[in-house]
Amino acid sequence: MTRPLGTDPRLVTNPASPGLADAGQLGRRPTAAIVGGGIAGLTAATGLAERGVDVTIFERDDYLGGRVGGWQEELSDRSTVTMSRGFHAFFRQYYNLRTLLMRTDPHLDRLTPLADYPLLDAHGRTDTFAGLPHTPPWNALAFAWRSPTFTPRDLLRISGRDALPLATVSVPETYHRLDHTDASSFLEAINFPTAAQHLAFEVFSRSFFADPHDLSAAELATMFHLYFLGSSEGLVFDVPTEPFPQALWDPLASYLISRRVEIRTATAVTAIEPTTDGFVIQSSDRTRKFDGIILACDIAGLRDIVTASPDLGTEAWRATIGQLRTAPPFLVRRLWLDRPVDAKRSPFLGTGSVPPLDNISLLHRYEGEALRWAKRTGGSVVELHAYAATTKDSSGLEKALERRLHEIYPEIREARVVGEITLWREDCPLFGVGDFARRPTVTTPDPTLALAGDGIRIDLPVALMERAAATGWAAANALLGHWGLAGHPIHSVPNHGRIGLLNRLAKSKYVSGARA
Repeated sequence: MTRPLGTDPRLVTNPASPGLADAGQLGRRPTAAIVGGGIAGLTAATGLAERGVDVTIFERDDYLGGRVGGWQEELSDRSTVTMSRGFHAFFRQYYNLRTLLMRTDPHLDRLTPLADYPLLDAHGRTDTFAGLPHTPPWNALAFAWRSPTFTPRDLLRISGRDALPLATVSVPETYHRLDHTDASSFLEAINFPTAAQHLAFEVFSRSFFADPHDLSAAELATMFHLYFLGSSEGLVFDVPTEPFPQALWDPLASYLISRRVEIRTATAVTAIEPTTDGFVIQSSDRTRKFDGIILACDIAGLRDIVTASPDLGTEAWRATIGQLRTAPPFLVRRLWLDRPVDAKRSPFLGTGSVPPLDNISLLHRYEGEALRWAKRTGGSVVELHAYAATTKDSSGLEKALERRLHEIYPEIREARVVGEITLWREDCPLFGVGDFARRPTVTTPDPTLALAGDGIRIDLPVALMERAAATGWAAANALLGHWGLAGHPIHSVPNHGRIGLLNRLAKSKYVSGARA
């Protein structure tokens, strides 16, 4: 028996489209190429393979999982460790992602809950999510009420009418209303208290690796809905009990291989040529023909492939791909230390108010491999993140991060660094002001070509890893529907505010505004 997908009775299921149960009933099984082996690509591959389509995954890196992948590194003490980009929160309302993971882990036993997600402000005050009610809007109100940076007077000063979009989110309508405004200006316009703005920025905008002045207010509002007002599961999350490959992607790879999926890692796709009955893919090792393609690569990879494939899609569609942007660079620094961190420290601490440090993760508190290393050595495994970096001076930024770490956790000021790995990356999509109308959708001008990824538009209240998974299922459904095969359901939190009166007020406001 599998674990229930979610506990929120208002969970929305968009039913699967009807069709044949297996491609074997077509006489010839269609062939499909998935370009990109991250969450979106693996989801799409699962959706197609489960309907009997012959699938090949092309992944340019030598590991699966994309930005949630992992690979082997060796420390100076000759310990072999799994490196990754670090902490990712698997929230309980990430229904489409969890549906994927349940293919190989029906009870989600390879995930474990974290009790809290504390946020530290510039004055040393801490906000906590522990012990909040789950039901909206009481969760958000309780969080604000007990926050040391959000007073009852501040709550009364918020412009309720201007703040209505936060409580009445509906996609795509919210983007039509707010996408022209940046997140920082929106919060100022509704009189959101300056002292408490770190709550919104750390929980939401920093998750997109973007400066609040560069992030669309519509994206901020959608995130607020997804995590606070749209779901009773929004503030509860899990993390993998082992590194990403062992906990998530190795089991899923085995599952896919058992369904005849060919997985080609370390194989980059360089160009795609449409033919009268499919596509020819040029990769780093050979040329192959397929009936359908799903491009599930990162923004830079998608742009490169489309640029190198002049006959792919229409000129207008190609222009939308060329306009996609990436967020500023970010740094991940992981330290293996020779002494423990105080046992009272939280496994994760948001620190975006003490730049340049955005968060501190204690991997040995939740990840098995790091825990075993810490037990064996008596040390700890600490990870530091800096988002939207304004400098590429790696050495200077690393030193600044460690100074902040020692200010916050002084007990490890004198710790010896046994091992260290630093990553610079600049490959996350930017959800900038005005970008939504130009963002490409899952479907394309060609019914046998689809897109998937967290930078691809889908008109559901989803974000980050969950958007990647939702677009993966949707891309698979697009190809399945074209071939007359049954699709897969797609889930989400409600695509409207949960408070009926506010929804009616918001609709009245925007309708009257449109008439004016």
